[in-house]
Amino acid sequence: MASEPHPDAQAMLDQLAEAPGLHTLPIEVARAAHRDQNLPQGEPEAVAAVENVVVRGEGHGIPVRLYRPAAEGPRPVLVWAHGGGFALGDVDTEDVTARAVANATECVVASVDYRLAPEHPFPAALRDVYDVTEWAAESADAHGGDTDRVAVGGTSAGAALAAGVTLLARDQAGPDVDYQVLVCPEVAYEESFPSHEAYDGYFLTSEMLQWFDDLYFDDPLLGNNPYASPLVASSHADLPPATVVTAGFDPLQDEGEAYADALADDGVAVERHHYDDMIHPFFDQLQEPEWERAREAVADVGGDVRSHFA
Repeated sequence: MASEPHPDAQAMLDQLAEAPGLHTLPIEVARAAHRDQNLPQGEPEAVAAVENVVVRGEGHGIPVRLYRPAAEGPRPVLVWAHGGGFALGDVDTEDVTARAVANATECVVASVDYRLAPEHPFPAALRDVYDVTEWAAESADAHGGDTDRVAVGGTSAGAALAAGVTLLARDQAGPDVDYQVLVCPEVAYEESFPSHEAYDGYFLTSEMLQWFDDLYFDDPLLGNNPYASPLVASSHADLPPATVVTAGFDPLQDEGEAYADALADDGVAVERHHYDDMIHPFFDQLQEPEWERAREAVADVGGDVRSHFA
């Protein structure tokens, strides 16, 4: 185990130490700050095509940005949910990551601009990602996707949504989900783990996590819903194979590992990738100067997904 964060991660921590925590700001100000920090800069990573579509939800349209890789033929579809504590982020802030994931996995990536809390608390975001997953399994062939090969994935809160979608699809006889990619997932809202305390302040703080939860849940008891907190599900059997990525200096490290264990214990094939000198948001650090570990993690995820769909 690394004794200290990688210099790339430490530089980010030093910079953030001089800025107010997002959880101390009004939500619109926090969103603007997050957007400023994550919008693409410079020339974007090339993909074969980018297309904006709107998927019909329950009484509203769900914006989705599709990224098609250069690989030939109908490609598997990876429905992707951004992080941001269910309250921050959009398809623009996720653009850099979505492009890299599309190229690495050779999938059509469907990046979901799901509804955000507190205006739209649980289960709005989950419903949006689920509805896009249904769409991918029914209609993605019109956009270069293979409706018979559908995966879900995301980072942080987005990983929680992806995990929730697999449970919901299983329990409701919904779309067939073939694979799941869970990067630094937040999957256990009411449970406490040693890493929560050991790495409090390494980008995420306990106050920030509580702020996100308070925005996302109208009632704290909803945190015990297995579709919001997938680790508490009574069974993880018959869920799709998974890649689980964890970071050593992440307060969420232990719950990510616990979820990988829960999947494996119930017979689900799990590929694990642990980056012991990284912090929670490392997977998205793909702009210049990009982090070497981020590119490694994207390549690992890509290899797993390509191997599964080969």
